[in-house]
Amino acid sequence: GKWISLYAQTPEELYDKSIEMKRSIEDEIFRKNNPTVAEYCEKWLKMRSASVRENTLSGYERTIRKYIIGAIGDMYMDEVTTDDLRLLLVPISKQSASLYSKMNMLIKCVFYSAEESKIISYNPAASLSAKGGTPKQEKKALTDEQVKILLDTIRGLPPYVFVMIGLYAGLRRDCVFLDEATPYISVRRAWRSVNNRPVISTELKTPAAKRDIPIPGKLVECLKEAKEKSKSEYVISDRNGNALAESQFVRVWKYIAVRSTE
Repeated sequence: GKWISLYAQTPEELYDKSIEMKRSIEDEIFRKNNPTVAEYCEKWLKMRSASVRENTLSGYERTIRKYIIGAIGDMYMDEVTTDDLRLLLVPISKQSASLYSKMNMLIKCVFYSAEESKIISYNPAASLSAKGGTPKQEKKALTDEQVKILLDTIRGLPPYVFVMIGLYAGLRRDCVFLDEATPYISVRRAWRSVNNRPVISTELKTPAAKRDIPIPGKLVECLKEAKEKSKSEYVISDRNGNALAESQFVRVWKYIAVRSTE
């Protein structure tokens, strides 16, 4: 501990100050050993920041603040029961299965961490069911006629190449090799947005994401034509040849929305 000096003009005043200081120290020790859910969630997010990407951490933070801290943030960690957590998940169960799964994972991570750190002796999240939420409706693939209409509608517009890559390679933004015997797209880098600024890195989501995708003739011709017109290292870029920011991608997709309503 550390030495704390107290000064007073009378013995009575010194006694009152010592009692107040003792109460303050006891409160500080109690809060350290018995954090609220909000306090421990903030600590858990800080610990996770050393091992997850910035975008991932931001997603965790938004979800935790809205659904966990917003509901039980004022409770002490050791007074939270399984019933409290099940009630917290009731409104989430009426939303998407992916959100429910994410919430379930975050709740368990926070409380398992607290259990390992001896903050709680009983883990109320251990028996929570992983099943819940509304299953995502299966999306139907575009028909050949719909693909033709889409491409004819946006031909010559900024989203055309992007849509072609999505249709014929099932990919978003990657490296393209057109001069090989079998042209292919090499997935080695990833695009993400940080504060609306593009960040290109070699850090992929999983090891399996690193792969080579052969591409069909229609896409090869489209990409060759785009390459001849471009001076950028990126297949899809802004007017200065730089990678697009998130807001620029949003504007590009608006071409499709506008054309579809005309």
